Amino acid sequence: MLNVGLTGGIATGKSTVVRMLVKRGARVIDHDGLVHTLQEPGQPVWKRIIETFGHDILDPEDRIDRKKLGTLVFDDEQRRKVLEGIVHPAVLEEAQRQRDEIGRQDRQAIVLSDIPLLLEVGMQDRFDLILLVYAQPDVQILRVMKRNNLSRKEAIARLKSQMPIDEKLKFAHLVIRNDGTMRELEKRVDEVWQELLSRERQKRSEARGSRNEE
Repeated sequence: MLNVGLTGGIATGKSTVVRMLVKRGARVIDHDGLVHTLQEPGQPVWKRIIETFGHDILDPEDRIDRKKLGTLVFDDEQRRKVLEGIVHPAVLEEAQRQRDEIGRQDRQAIVLSDIPLLLEVGMQDRFDLILLVYAQPDVQILRVMKRNNLSRKEAIARLKSQMPIDEKLKFAHLVIRNDGTMRELEKRVDEVWQELLSRERQKRSEARGSRNEE
């Protein structure tokens, strides 16, 4: 099994690439999705967040209002770290549980852990390799302006909230560029998928060699 850390930047089209890789056989663990699931009413993480930040962050259906919670922690580093201390360990535990389950089902699986802020939070060493979905910053800005109906200044501010995409290139083992045509993207996804299959075979071969040496 090959454990791939998948990341990108705002408006690089990571979701499109994920769908393409899933069609080719990849298995995906969506870390953002896990955050939402673990914060569902009644879940242990939900309870700890409410105990810590109060019932005022709930909506009428007892769900956590992410905007209200975000307002509390956005400019308060101490509160943000407290929230991260509640959420991150639970997400990592559930992600590992899912990864183990996939491994039991398919020892040859290509597992993509979809983590938008993978590099920002320093998780790159947890994976066999890092796959980056890349688009030039000017393309990102235009996409954000169009998608979110923002001014150029507002779009640039969104980009500045993340590590610059060109800096992320330094950490990537494989890169899928997504600032051209869909045909170009499909071709590159095909190339990367074949490379992932090759690396997974190599990893299993090396593991067998190590066991034989023992």
